[in-house]
Amino acid sequence: MPLKDIICLGVAGNFAHHLEQAGELEDFKDVVTQTADAPKGIFPFYLPNTEGFLGLYPIGTDRLTLPSYEANAQVEPEIAVLFDVIYNDTHEVVSLEAQKFTTFNDCTIRKEGAKKISEKKSWGLNSKGIGNSWIAIDKFEEGGVMDNYHLCSFVKRDGVVHPYGVDAPLLGYSYFYTRLKDWLIDKMNTQEDFGPLENIATHLKTCKYPKQALISIGATAYAEFGEHNYLESGDEVYVIAYDKRSDDAGFTASPTKVILHQKVQ
Repeated sequence: MPLKDIICLGVAGNFAHHLEQAGELEDFKDVVTQTADAPKGIFPFYLPNTEGFLGLYPIGTDRLTLPSYEANAQVEPEIAVLFDVIYNDTHEVVSLEAQKFTTFNDCTIRKEGAKKISEKKSWGLNSKGIGNSWIAIDKFEEGGVMDNYHLCSFVKRDGVVHPYGVDAPLLGYSYFYTRLKDWLIDKMNTQEDFGPLENIATHLKTCKYPKQALISIGATAYAEFGEHNYLESGDEVYVIAYDKRSDDAGFTASPTKVILHQKVQ
């Protein structure tokens, strides 16, 4: 199924310190979570076959187009998982079955006065980025292929490569595997339109209960350059997932490495 036919959702606050560094902790001050390390919620960044800005397919592969207006845009290096979505007879989500994963740039503008997270997430064509290949998920639990993967990101500016996000093991996500899956199912069914969050069940209905969902599961913490530098035209973005047993964090391709490379314009 083409990604253009799939609902695309993101997870906010699933890596320690990211929201603080991004200056977005205040947005969630009234959002109560069950545990201290729980993500803050889910947001949509693409709703297929709908009107409005979220109905415009934003995911590119080799280009990142900054907004036409002045905006502070940052890379959000993430892992995106393609899930099959299973519903019951009353259209509640009862299961998510992980199929494969790739690297993702959930590029975000730091927009004052935005009422919803989604308003910072999609502004047009090529406002997001997805990796050049996929890794099949054998099982979305400990002991599976994802155990050994790390995620890192870089920005190349004026010929100099800077670490943008910290190099982090996927096992460093606050919620991962079954804990994340159960939390996602609950939020897809019960999250209300409150503060920066939106009612996901309503979006699923509007999108006619899509059979799959692409879910970006949270951005890593920033390295120093990433925390203090917004993207500029001419930059090059790299988001890399690599198997620590066989790969390194470099830009050389391998069968077990996924590389997202975007030129910023």
